[in-house]
Amino acid sequence: MNSFFIELIGYMAAFFGTILMLPQAFKTYRTRHVADISLVMLVVYIINCMLWGVYGYFLHSVPMLLCNGFALIIGFLMLSMKILFSGPSAK
Repeated sequence: MNSFFIELIGYMAAFFGTILMLPQAFKTYRTRHVADISLVMLVVYIINCMLWGVYGYFLHSVPMLLCNGFALIIGFLMLSMKILFSGPSAK
């Protein structure tokens, strides 16, 4: 298979993997409603992004590093909003 095509698939996966949580992040920021967002899911998501990022580093895979680096940032933003907006003063 053509290496350009394979790289294109990698970059497309990186793009969609990165934007995966963006709609939820924007909605959470806008509404400040986090009751239905699972803390466990966010922690597992962050661990997943970290592990894929490390794996991508060892493979020297730019798409994996980009996707999981940005996804990790979004995951930490979501976790931060979950913590900040869950407190008693958040209402």
